[in-house]
Amino acid sequence: MRDTYIVHSVRTAIGKLGGALQDVPVDHLAEAVIREVMKRTNADVSVDEVIIGQAKQSADTSNLARLATLRAGLSVEIPGYTVHRQCGSGLQAINNADQQIRLGLSDVIIAGGAESMSTAPYYLRNARFGYSAGNGMLLDPNTESQPCSQPVEIYGDLTMGYTAENLAEQFNISREEQDEFALRSQNLAARAIREGRFSEEIVPFEVKGRKGVTIFREDEHPRSTTIEKLSKLKAVFKEGGSVTAGNASGRNDGASALLLMSEEKLKEYGLKAEAKILSQAVSGVSPEIMGIGPVTSTKKALEQCGLTMKDIGLIELNEAFSAQALSVIKELNIDMDIVNVNGGAIALGHPIGATGAILMTKLLAEMKRRNVKYGLVTLCIGGGQGITTIVENMH
Repeated sequence: MRDTYIVHSVRTAIGKLGGALQDVPVDHLAEAVIREVMKRTNADVSVDEVIIGQAKQSADTSNLARLATLRAGLSVEIPGYTVHRQCGSGLQAINNADQQIRLGLSDVIIAGGAESMSTAPYYLRNARFGYSAGNGMLLDPNTESQPCSQPVEIYGDLTMGYTAENLAEQFNISREEQDEFALRSQNLAARAIREGRFSEEIVPFEVKGRKGVTIFREDEHPRSTTIEKLSKLKAVFKEGGSVTAGNASGRNDGASALLLMSEEKLKEYGLKAEAKILSQAVSGVSPEIMGIGPVTSTKKALEQCGLTMKDIGLIELNEAFSAQALSVIKELNIDMDIVNVNGGAIALGHPIGATGAILMTKLLAEMKRRNVKYGLVTLCIGGGQGITTIVENMH
């Protein structure tokens, strides 16, 4: 079976909900990263497919991947499809590309993710056939989808935050531990931004507004905080709980794209790879503790490529919640010094369908910087799943 190589990886800066990207359609974000990843290739590469992950799908962007492909000026003959595995969508797009290349179905694929939670449209559930009487409720897809990630009649109104509370209780993770982890994320992200660690991977994005055009090039979700400020925040999801707005990820906008190809095409085009994909895995767990999903998916991925956790030099673990991330770290016995070394989703944000691809882009840049041989990306997924991909540094 053939190997899959990642040649280039880029992302936009991550916008906060209602921030710099609030009026930017999601297909424009995807277009920007597709254009940039092709531009950086500096070769007349023939693309076979475009695969984009997106969780907040709507009629505004029916099949985002195809829309973005056409917007980016790629040939009309290049097909595209959109992947939905909730928080794992962006990484699943990369994994799908890996599968197609390994099987010989494709040679060159652009894969990634894009999400605009700011432009996700509200909806009226009964509007199609009218309301006979009474009030109609506007539903927010950014929150309404959470209890619908699993059968409500079986699991009840189970929000993602409540599943984090379940993990905090099961793994004895204190409020203090959660807040300290959140502060770590903020401090590491602030340092990374200050030192320009993200500058090479970020695509400057033009935002047109009333005051003209501005260039969005810096993650805007991170905020300055202290352990004292974090400790004063109230629990959001459970009376007497420990999960707060300060130790949870945000709702965000952003996009990322990667160029993947077979070894044959890599040699034909005379290109150098950033990394080789070694393995990928997905697993299912109880929806009530959905955040523990990365534990089983990571074990499966490690077994597939014959590695152990001790072989992994860097990890990008999505920080849906501090309690969730700490549960995974404890269960896998991960060295904290190699996890999210430039901050995670608590600080930088979590544009759902894009996050997996963004994490891979961050990982590859840092692996190159530190000359680390093996790296791993993993995310938990609403409804009770985990997804993991392991790569080898080719620099």
